[in-house]
Amino acid sequence: MTTLTVSGRVAQVLSSHVSDVFGVMGNGNVYFLDAAEQQGLRFTPVRHEGAAIAAADAYYRASGRLAVGTTTYGPGYTNALTALAEAVQAQIPVVLVTGDAPSSGARPQDVDQVAIAAGLGAATFTVTRDAAGAITRQAVEFALTRRTAVVLAVPYDLAALETGDEDLPEPSALTVTDDGGTELGQVARLLAWARRPLILAGRGAHLAGAGPELRELADRLGALAAGTALALNLLKGEGYLGVAGGFGTDTAAGLMGEADVVLVAGASLSPFTLRFGHLLGPDSTVIQIDTALQPTNPRVDLFVQADVKAAASRLLTLLDREAAVAGWRAEASQRLAAGPGHDVGLEVTEDGRLDPRALATALDAVLPERRTVVQDGGHFIGWAPMYWNIPRPQDLVMVGTAFQSIGLGLASAVGAARAVEDGRTLVLASGDGGFLMGLADLESLIGAARSAIVVIYNDAAYGAEIHQYGSQGLTEKPMLIPEVDFSGVARALGAESAIIRSLSDLAALTNWIDAGAKGTFVADCRITSSVRAPWLSEWMQASTAAKAAVAG
Repeated sequence: MTTLTVSGRVAQVLSSHVSDVFGVMGNGNVYFLDAAEQQGLRFTPVRHEGAAIAAADAYYRASGRLAVGTTTYGPGYTNALTALAEAVQAQIPVVLVTGDAPSSGARPQDVDQVAIAAGLGAATFTVTRDAAGAITRQAVEFALTRRTAVVLAVPYDLAALETGDEDLPEPSALTVTDDGGTELGQVARLLAWARRPLILAGRGAHLAGAGPELRELADRLGALAAGTALALNLLKGEGYLGVAGGFGTDTAAGLMGEADVVLVAGASLSPFTLRFGHLLGPDSTVIQIDTALQPTNPRVDLFVQADVKAAASRLLTLLDREAAVAGWRAEASQRLAAGPGHDVGLEVTEDGRLDPRALATALDAVLPERRTVVQDGGHFIGWAPMYWNIPRPQDLVMVGTAFQSIGLGLASAVGAARAVEDGRTLVLASGDGGFLMGLADLESLIGAARSAIVVIYNDAAYGAEIHQYGSQGLTEKPMLIPEVDFSGVARALGAESAIIRSLSDLAALTNWIDAGAKGTFVADCRITSSVRAPWLSEWMQASTAAKAAVAG
């Protein structure tokens, strides 16, 4: 084995697992980046260290493949913490390769990076001169098997030193096959007896590759199907109700509430998914299959710890002779067709700005059908999953929801743009507040994207705060943002752009798409702040009720 530096060994082992690295160069990771280039890894520069992890995170969400983010030590490392916390809480495998204090001891400017990572829930693997490769592989396998972010630290004084040969075994196969054992017999009996069964899939089902098995199971049972926002369209087909939770329609939610047996596959059953306790009927039996150690919600009646794909395959065997329930899907189809969908919005609002619902509807007709959507956090977060066609679960990358952050959208778009294949167009939906937080990485996106469209819901405010707190009479001054000409900024950085004040202004975007959709187009959409998203109204009502219950 050729003698390598410590950084070279790290890059060599990583090259067996990743193809892409995102980051900002500094003296703590310069040797690693040099070694990564020698190993043939593709480096995409970003302009803020937080974007390094956010881009690697989104790369995984869009492709299912591991990526690396890299920063220098100290301030470079601390700049990445928000994105690192989001990846940990969202259970996204990602590796942060960072410099660290010398192995001989901390310098005056060093901080305890291991303790900081631990506070976020991230494990740190610090390489040594003699075991750089083994420790790197350990970090990668930990990230993949635990579905989490890890920190791979390279002490500053070791980065350029030669390391000895290591006899590294081939990477182990990282598969989970536990199908839930005998407990699935009871699940099969409950499903067989159900008259109005429902299968609700979450991101865990998507990551496990369980879509085909769950779809076949739904068809065999005659069950209705739904998905969380992060498993959108995973079970699309006959009997599919769409999104469960605040982004779904009231008609679909009513049908879900009538289910007598609900099989929850790889979904955590968050309050938002359950519409704050109102989604499922009080008499429905709720079964959860998940890799978690225990039920994730008190509403669960029967919990099976298992890999969702393996468990669904086993259930198909157990239900081999069961006939589908007649009538349940037909009734649901009729009610969905007759019931109201999402509000299409207003042609003209009182303040003369665009209604975001009408804008979202119009954009769905304009945007290329082959699209991967990155969604930043903010009040506008529901417009894409509610109004746009999202072809596959991996085509909706919702960032910031786990850690309740905004401002990671642009950085995430960089990673997703590198992951997008088959001629798909990357579409970023952002608010003006979050966009300003990550503005430096608009340049990164322009450099990385083959075809990207940026939609900015520009209401000149922090919209969620306007609706939550301005509506209570609190001063709106800190919630307002002077209107920014994002179109002008985009042109200065090399993108095509237009200010969208009316739906007819979308012609500029249509013309760009018709011309080949090459490069990046920024649509600065001037929307009203007078329209409150229904999911936010629902959350506010639940919060008010909870406070009243405590006060009472």
